[in-house]
Amino acid sequence: MKTDVEELSPTRVKLTIEVPFEELKTSLDKAYREVARQVRVPGFRPGKVPPRIIDQRFGRAAVLEQAVNEAVPELYSKALAERDVVPLSQPDLEITKLDDGKELAFTAEVDIRPSFDLPDVTTLSVTVENADVGPDQVEEYLGALRERFASLKTVDRTVESGDFVSIDLAATVDGETVEDAQATGVSYEVGTESMLDGLDEALTGMTAAESKTFTAELAGGSRQGMAADVLVTVNSVKVKELPELDDEFAQSASEFDTIGELRASTRKQLTAVRQAGQAGQARERLLQALIDQVDIPLPERIVAAEIEQRRKSLQDQLDRAGLTMQAYFDASDTTAAKMDADFEADARRSVTAGFILDKLASEEDLTVTPEQLSAYVTEQAYRMGVAPDRLAQQLSDNGQLPAVAADVLRANALTWLTEQATVIDEAGRPVDIRATEASVADTEDAEEAADDLDVESDADEQ
Repeated sequence: MKTDVEELSPTRVKLTIEVPFEELKTSLDKAYREVARQVRVPGFRPGKVPPRIIDQRFGRAAVLEQAVNEAVPELYSKALAERDVVPLSQPDLEITKLDDGKELAFTAEVDIRPSFDLPDVTTLSVTVENADVGPDQVEEYLGALRERFASLKTVDRTVESGDFVSIDLAATVDGETVEDAQATGVSYEVGTESMLDGLDEALTGMTAAESKTFTAELAGGSRQGMAADVLVTVNSVKVKELPELDDEFAQSASEFDTIGELRASTRKQLTAVRQAGQAGQARERLLQALIDQVDIPLPERIVAAEIEQRRKSLQDQLDRAGLTMQAYFDASDTTAAKMDADFEADARRSVTAGFILDKLASEEDLTVTPEQLSAYVTEQAYRMGVAPDRLAQQLSDNGQLPAVAADVLRANALTWLTEQATVIDEAGRPVDIRATEASVADTEDAEEAADDLDVESDADEQ
């Protein structure tokens, strides 16, 4: 077999492959066996029809076509290996010559990885946010925790902004009851302006068991957009009571015995969250620094496929939500043209980043351990709400494990990058990403650190 490689562009090549006919013998014999099993010829058992009889009765052309179709993929793969060509997509194949008994020739055009050089990553430097956690941040978090454990107490006074009320609503239009605009026992925090326009003003100053009518535009239902007379009745008025920040609160809201221990743990957890943020910022900013410094020609078909994937993903989300694309444009204050431009920019950045990380992984001989692959699958399964074993089996059955391993390898390359480059915080202090990640791992899972103190449910109304 003879293979010539022609560079069509920095990202696409054309392979011209010439194969002596004797190399097709295995595929040709297999094709004859397949045809023999399919045809019925008097005097011969199924599968036992000789090739010469098949040629006489049915012609050799069909057998040749089947043999070539069976042989070309294997010959193409062999040519790739011989000429050290790594394809990025399915090839465009064309049979250019089929001389029965003499030669088969075909061409294959395919996208390939572009050639480019990376700068010395040890010269890269990025700045990330400080990880310091002060008393104000601790108290802010404890304040939010107090809100979670707050209780509601009934009061005997007029409604004020910030109160929690239980109300009934009944709307009429031109004196006619709007059936789908009636509600009872609705809980509402006055002052949030999250329901009907004018409701907060109407409620302010009312007392329990009092009713009042105000005018509002209906936000939904059969009379959406129409002005209606809305009768609001207050059933109860309650105020939020926050627990004291003391040892009793620490014991009820956490695993700690004293408020001092809770404060110390809160500071440690918040520091872990910020350190995890530093690591994430370092990865993103270092990758962007490489993208800015490296000029990589991109295979347009790969970019187009990335763009199409983004369109399909968005459309699938809209279909599940029962929304139209135009509704998405209106809600997002965007246009089809701007969306397409954003998709293209994102796709080009994604493809570029993939090439960079793959090259880093290759040059540094980075690998993926079974433990890393298992951890990745487990994390994805948790996010999807399925059993890890089930997801692993599904990925294996669908042949997707190599793609998953490639994603993990790219993550390893990004981690390696952050450990080689210079990272400083806004105060000018060096940040040791390796030590930072180890500290976060020892403390808590950084993504859940802020929630780990909340071991009780939201406040019960009293």
